[in-house]
Amino acid sequence: MEIIAQYSTLFYVMAFAFGLCVCWGMGANNVANAMGTSVGSGAITLRRALLLAAIMEFAGAYLAGGEVADTISREILVGKLFEPAPHLLLFGMIAALLAAGIWLTIASMCGWPVSATQSIVGAICGAGVAALGIGAVNWEMMAEIVVGWLIFPVLGGIVALALTLSIRKLIFNTENPIRQARRWGPLYAFLVGWIVALVTITAGLKHVNINLGGIEGQFLSLAIGVVLAIIAKVLMRRIHLEESEDRIFHFASVEKLFGPLMVFTGAAMAFAHGSNDVANGIGPMATAIQIIETQAVSSRSAVTPFMLLLGGMGIVVGVATYGYRLGLPSATRSPS
Repeated sequence: MEIIAQYSTLFYVMAFAFGLCVCWGMGANNVANAMGTSVGSGAITLRRALLLAAIMEFAGAYLAGGEVADTISREILVGKLFEPAPHLLLFGMIAALLAAGIWLTIASMCGWPVSATQSIVGAICGAGVAALGIGAVNWEMMAEIVVGWLIFPVLGGIVALALTLSIRKLIFNTENPIRQARRWGPLYAFLVGWIVALVTITAGLKHVNINLGGIEGQFLSLAIGVVLAIIAKVLMRRIHLEESEDRIFHFASVEKLFGPLMVFTGAAMAFAHGSNDVANGIGPMATAIQIIETQAVSSRSAVTPFMLLLGGMGIVVGVATYGYRLGLPSATRSPS
């Protein structure tokens, strides 16, 4: 206990610095996952993609990042075991942040896309085992996390397959693909806006003291989806194409019409990434700061709106300063 009080300022500096380093690494390393396809297809320039990604990453981190942060900060290690020695948990969280931050920095500088979540989860497990042995890890929660890593890519593939088949049936395998793309494109934009808004409103906003549940939240999500669909319809109307050309020309033209939709989906993915991965930086940081302030291990959430704000800013700095590096392979095909 005495060591926490004696060196509290140093621990504060390390917790904030290493947490922000992880957030910076996530912004630098993972922006290509969200905007790489949009840039590579020519739907948006690299500079605009980085700006849009920065805005959406920050919004996702601040508005919807608290739920996952609680999992990272409280449920990977068995907190009760650390109650007699809270300084061990403090050291473990700081060490995990440093380890993940170093790895993300190296990977970003080398242009390697890696998983920040796997990095921090592995680092926390390693720190827990080093502190109190294998029993310090909540293996049931770890099993849930690992199962999610295995299942969600499969579910993503299934959903992508279903959407692709629907596009093929509703648009490409018709007599007039251009006309059908203008008709059905706004529906896909609606789905993007509705789903992202629904998840944010029902699960994320409570961590920034905004409660919009029940019917009110459902209607607001639907309204956001409708607004996005209207915007998509307007943007697609501005793209002038000649429908009298042959079908081969139609197929190429549909790609142009899908440009705004690709930007929307890229922005949605950036929002989702910010909401999910900000926890990797601020979760351990929040736990460390809570221990410094109380000199005890608490079962309550240590994540505050200020920490979400700080994590979002760290991600934005990473996107702005180094995000282009992992986007370069796609950017070489983008318009100037």
